[in-house]
Amino acid sequence: MQPTSDAYPASFWFDPPERIANWRPLVHWLLAIPHLAIIYVLEAVSQVLAIISWFAILFTGRLPAGLANFQAMYARYTLRTATYFAFLREEYPPFNFSTTPNDPGDDPRVRVEVIPQLEGRNRLTTAFRLILAIPHLVVLALLFIAVSVVGLIAFFAVLFTGRWPAGLRDFALGVGRWWLRFEAYLTLLTDDYPPFSLS
Repeated sequence: MQPTSDAYPASFWFDPPERIANWRPLVHWLLAIPHLAIIYVLEAVSQVLAIISWFAILFTGRLPAGLANFQAMYARYTLRTATYFAFLREEYPPFNFSTTPNDPGDDPRVRVEVIPQLEGRNRLTTAFRLILAIPHLVVLALLFIAVSVVGLIAFFAVLFTGRWPAGLRDFALGVGRWWLRFEAYLTLLTDDYPPFSLS
């Protein structure tokens, strides 16, 4: 598995398989629809809870554990679905809604760990979180365009060879890591500013 840097409190590991069945790129988007529908709902809830977290931190200086745990579950669920949707693996992701920061370990290929900062929060950076996140938002928008192109190339690579090209796969997973760190920062799980890094 390829870990993220241990320095940041949100980590994503993925254990790539040797081969992917050639037909998988043709149907994974269809098979992923139930998970994508769930993510749509989870994302809406996540945004509401981020607003509640913002007020909680501004007024109390702490993040309630229940809010942090939901955000960790949402990020984990999203990355599990993304690796399946992008036909990076064959195993269907579990419908697991464990609201814990620690990964329950029920997915053989994906592991997402989050260490939420509950106490001693920085109210100033929390107050301006949306503004502080803009540089990452701009870069991620460009990275998502690039990863769409990479996904198209990988579609044909897997279709004909049964393998994601290693460099393209690493880039796609790097974008996933960047998104996780950005999401942890934006949803107020941590005050640590995320690095501009795919690793």
